[in-house]
Amino acid sequence: MTGTKKHTVKSIAQMLNVSTATVSNAFNRPDQLSRELRQRILAECERLGYSGPNPAARSLRTGATGVVGVMLADKLAYNFTDSCALEFLQGVSQVLDDAQVNMLLMPGRREFYREKSLEAIPERYILYGPPRDMGILERIERQRKPIVSVDFSLPNHLALNVDNYGGAKAAAQHIFATTDGPVYVMGLRLTKTPMMKRIDEEELRSPDLSISRQRLEAYLDAGREAGRPIRTEHIWSSNESTWYEGIQAAREALNSVPRPAALLCMSDQLALAALSVARELEIDVPGQLKIVGFDDTPEARRNHPQISTVYQPSVEKGRLAAMMVLNPERYESRVLPTTLHIRETS
Repeated sequence: MTGTKKHTVKSIAQMLNVSTATVSNAFNRPDQLSRELRQRILAECERLGYSGPNPAARSLRTGATGVVGVMLADKLAYNFTDSCALEFLQGVSQVLDDAQVNMLLMPGRREFYREKSLEAIPERYILYGPPRDMGILERIERQRKPIVSVDFSLPNHLALNVDNYGGAKAAAQHIFATTDGPVYVMGLRLTKTPMMKRIDEEELRSPDLSISRQRLEAYLDAGREAGRPIRTEHIWSSNESTWYEGIQAAREALNSVPRPAALLCMSDQLALAALSVARELEIDVPGQLKIVGFDDTPEARRNHPQISTVYQPSVEKGRLAAMMVLNPERYESRVLPTTLHIRETS
């Protein structure tokens, strides 16, 4: 009795009169084929008892693992408390799910990579924000794998950013047009010092590696253009966009003399914390204090009063980053627009 012939990707391709790449894409890269062609190929493969290319053999032969590494700027736990990061990861996941590609979340801190094996698993990378330890970038670039940097630009690689400067400037211009008193800034990671503090100009991060610095430059430019420059001592920098650090910064700001007429906050979380402190101090918002955030997170929209904020398309940014890293030859670096949404706090 002769055994049943074992089909290969090559024999299947010949029988269906398509290329081996087309058969492989039907199993591994469905976004590359029309729905009708993929369904026809899969139906024929099922009829012939062919379950698809051997992923282990393919990985050994090509170095491909079917894994996209998403390197986050800090420890993993922080990103699960950040609504903006969660929306970004949602967008990434939607595209990778459709493409049947796995995602590996990776913290951007050197102490997690003493063993090289973990670092080598992804076959391509999305870098969500510049890693805290920049030496990691050199190690990743040496692998010569596709990279998409998000919220910063990396030479010789695709970059995906949003218009941080334009959105922040629109927010500041709105504040300067509707207030007369001093304007304070609740910043985020403006300095290299990992603590909540008023800023030291010598410690400011580079605008190329800091979206917060881009937002700060927009605030400062709007103040100068309005003839009301924002003073250095009226700018705070939080290490993380957390409720605790937002409360701490807002208490210092709102107990200052003179008290601010407005707070420009570099995240909605900082804006929500500032609103809480204003209530605690019985400061009327927006009558005595105007507050504007950044990101347009679900919490900002659900809160009462609703937070005035700058919208950035976080889910779409995640989707586009994933599409860019899967098919880098089809895309160029992009800057997505931001939009000021004026609501109840300003």
